[in-house]
Amino acid sequence: MPSVCYIDGEIVPLAEARIPVDDLGFQRGFGVFDFFRTYGGRPFRAREHLRRLRESATAVGLAFPWEEGELLELVGRLLARAGFPEANLRLIASGGSSPDFLTPPPNPRLVAIASPLQSYPAEWYERGIALTVVRRERSFPEAKTVNYLAAVSGIAAAHRAGAVEPLIVDRDGLVREGETANFFAVVSGTLVTPGWGILRGVTRELVLELARGFLRVEERDLPFPELAEADEAFITATNKEIVPVVNIGGREVGSGSPGPETRKLMAAFRRFTGAFAASGA
Repeated sequence: MPSVCYIDGEIVPLAEARIPVDDLGFQRGFGVFDFFRTYGGRPFRAREHLRRLRESATAVGLAFPWEEGELLELVGRLLARAGFPEANLRLIASGGSSPDFLTPPPNPRLVAIASPLQSYPAEWYERGIALTVVRRERSFPEAKTVNYLAAVSGIAAAHRAGAVEPLIVDRDGLVREGETANFFAVVSGTLVTPGWGILRGVTRELVLELARGFLRVEERDLPFPELAEADEAFITATNKEIVPVVNIGGREVGSGSPGPETRKLMAAFRRFTGAFAASGA
């Protein structure tokens, strides 16, 4: 079955969806989105994702007139229409159609897409992945915006280098996050992750909850040179879950294989999402 899309009050096959060229999301990259998925056919942590969507809109000054209950109902209708066993869900709030291609109108546009769940290579999880390194600053790092120019370019360059995506390091030499994922490292038995200047991922928050059951956890500045001391590293994202990182910028992390703490967290995450899928509630 094809992906389906809600746009301008209608649900249509994605291939038939159209957005006006005067929309500020298209013209200026003025828009925000959030992405979540199902387990057992049910949206996972949907309220957290919708809350972050609203917070992203607030951060960039985009009007957001939709209520949580309205959006949850829309998600339910999309999933029912799509009929996928498991699905990805993408909700986009764009600036809407602007006569001067710059000034946001009073009515933003809402787009929602349900598509089949995407899987990633098993090798990523069994053997780990490589990251490149880019030094740059993200505009509105706390918001999940549709402006992915740097991400699209950076990920393409990473792929050419045999890596999955770049790790962002800021002008002060502090590790921030991946282009599409949050970043963690295990240093001297402590799980370390940057605590500010990042998009606070929903999967990141769950991983922190799980990790506190058996690991010391620190949310703090992570200077890039400290990665040379890391025994393990991994990234987290809704679509990727937890992916071990075994090489950063051409340098092996730890032993060069997924480490024991990473594997424990991967197993804990699978148990948690498996219980959610089985609960049916």
